[in-house]
Amino acid sequence: MVLVALSSVVVFALVAAAGDPTASLRLDPDISTAQLASRRHELHLDEPVAARYIRWVAGVGRGDLGRSLDGRPVRALLWARLQVTLRMVVAGSLLGLAGAVLLGAWSAHRPYSWTDHGIAVMALIVLSVPVFWLGAMLKWYVAFGVNRVAGHRILATLGEADPNLAGGLLTRLGNYASHLALPTFALAAVLAGAWSRYLRASMLEVLGHDHIRAARARGVPEWRLTLGHALGNAVGPFATLVAVDFAQVLGGVVVLERVFGWHGMGELLIDGVMASDVNVVLAWLLVTASLVVMANLLADVLLARLDPRVRLGRAV
Repeated sequence: MVLVALSSVVVFALVAAAGDPTASLRLDPDISTAQLASRRHELHLDEPVAARYIRWVAGVGRGDLGRSLDGRPVRALLWARLQVTLRMVVAGSLLGLAGAVLLGAWSAHRPYSWTDHGIAVMALIVLSVPVFWLGAMLKWYVAFGVNRVAGHRILATLGEADPNLAGGLLTRLGNYASHLALPTFALAAVLAGAWSRYLRASMLEVLGHDHIRAARARGVPEWRLTLGHALGNAVGPFATLVAVDFAQVLGGVVVLERVFGWHGMGELLIDGVMASDVNVVLAWLLVTASLVVMANLLADVLLARLDPRVRLGRAV
């Protein structure tokens, strides 16, 4: 949590120095100097930056994240946005993980074959293009085409759900799935491209060990060596990579939410930065940094459980 605290100090100082939340009021001729001073006092802008930061830390200790510039409780605002973002994060990560395991194991099973080269080229292409461009291409060339052929909307291109969505559970789930499909695929494609190459390299390293050569000489089927031995031994380091890349997942979500018009954590961050809303930006940082720290802690626990060489901190 030391990293979270240090990050909050830096972000608070940067956002506080980036702009004046009352700048728009200064341009309004109907706002008097007294009204402007009163508004600055409400936002504690008449206090030193250090005092404002200490005030924020004290509020966090009580579970109070403050209020946004428009007066809404940041805690409630953050929770509503987090639920939206987690839909994309969980779905995209799981789909990307499944794709990475499938493609990585396939490439390791047939190394340097045409299939392996084809997967490598596709992964390189996906990793080379910006995620917002990939999302835009999916909207224009996939969603519109599928919807036109079907004669009705199957893939939604804007928002996380229809406004004023009503109906039963199946209706709601179908609507959520329609909006979730494209951004989930865009995020999963990028993750699968990166993770599959790492998994392939880890599995090929294991397949080159002496005990694997001995098992191959005894006639053990190649698929069993690939899935049973290589994949099993590569899972530990691969789980660590997935956890470390969790920050990249959150970064991709910020961009994709903007492309697809989702009202999640990404939009909350961008709007908070544009408005110099310190409480909103710091709340976003607190949640995302905590998630990254917990993901890395979980990875260490999983690695210790999956790899006996690092269990209890002992390497062999």
